[in-house]
Amino acid sequence: MGRIAHKVLVLSGKGGVGKSTVAVNLAVSLMLEGKRVGLLDVDIHGPSVPRMLRLEGEHIRTEGDVMLPVELGDLKVMSIGFLLNGPDDAVIWRGPVKMGVIKQFLMDVDWGELDYLIVDAPPGTGDEPLSVCQLIEDADGAVVVTTPQEVALAAVRRSITFCRQLSLPVLGVVENMSGYVCPRCGERTEIFSSGGGQRLALEMKVPFLGSIPIDPRVMASGDSGVPYMTNPADSATGRAFAEVIRPILGAAGSRPADSGNLNPPANREEKMRAAIPMAAGKLAAHFGHCERFAMVDFDPQARRILGTQELEAPEHEPGLLPRWLSERGAQLIIAGGMGARAQNLFAENGIKVVLGASAETPQSLVTAYMEGTLQTGENACDH
Repeated sequence: MGRIAHKVLVLSGKGGVGKSTVAVNLAVSLMLEGKRVGLLDVDIHGPSVPRMLRLEGEHIRTEGDVMLPVELGDLKVMSIGFLLNGPDDAVIWRGPVKMGVIKQFLMDVDWGELDYLIVDAPPGTGDEPLSVCQLIEDADGAVVVTTPQEVALAAVRRSITFCRQLSLPVLGVVENMSGYVCPRCGERTEIFSSGGGQRLALEMKVPFLGSIPIDPRVMASGDSGVPYMTNPADSATGRAFAEVIRPILGAAGSRPADSGNLNPPANREEKMRAAIPMAAGKLAAHFGHCERFAMVDFDPQARRILGTQELEAPEHEPGLLPRWLSERGAQLIIAGGMGARAQNLFAENGIKVVLGASAETPQSLVTAYMEGTLQTGENACDH
């Protein structure tokens, strides 16, 4: 483990929220960025990684006193599932046996030199995740996965408290199954609602890494054993996964490899947040009539986008949006049009206003703003 630069745990307060899906696609995304990555599946009673990577039937190999991970291209994988005779075998072990196997997986696997080890940890806050967290003493932190429903959010609150009691940094919250985006037309439908993860992150004062929509192709990729991020195309889901890993990559790249902490400095002043009013995935002509806001965190010095999240716009009330966006940390709004009174209210709330932008995606607008190439025209609003 001492030859691994960064160790990231993927946790969830309960099962069924897509923790393993996030862990697998996080590992694959990092690998596609040119990083040396290992994926360790210690979800004792629900090892999903072998199926998701088409590695069912693989078994643990040894060399001397060490175990060797299965290599899948540039990704190294180890799973509890490799100990089983078949995918239908049930793990009927008592606590001490489970603890012993987890300890072996963390101490006796020869990973070689790695940039990242992603650990798909067991759900909950019991013996298994406790053992994982305590045995990886120098973990960079945890990515906590939730779904938007309150029953999942309540469990995630306990997970964050669990991390704090163990002095394990929370790298951020990922909201999975956050609305459904039609792969054909791009229209978004709130099947299970959305925004709960972002509200929870604000409430618990931890970073929010992004929202991943429901996408039938993610389910199909998990069943077929070909991770979605292997070939995400230009989709809302692919962009969401890319935004989730961006802060992890960015923070790790700005520190020495052995720093053992992916959290950026608390006093980092170069981070800014832009609010982009959206309709149908692009900038809305008038901010007051938009369906959602994209909140884009970016570093203007490094000219790098750090993360994106989407929030449902509140019910339209005169004068509400400037205060509402300010409470959510916005320092800049890029809009197509805006009335004079609204501009004054934004200024009073300390939010810079850029008007006359064209209907582009939030990321492209913020990138152009950072690079000084944002094209703006006339204010589209006449009131």
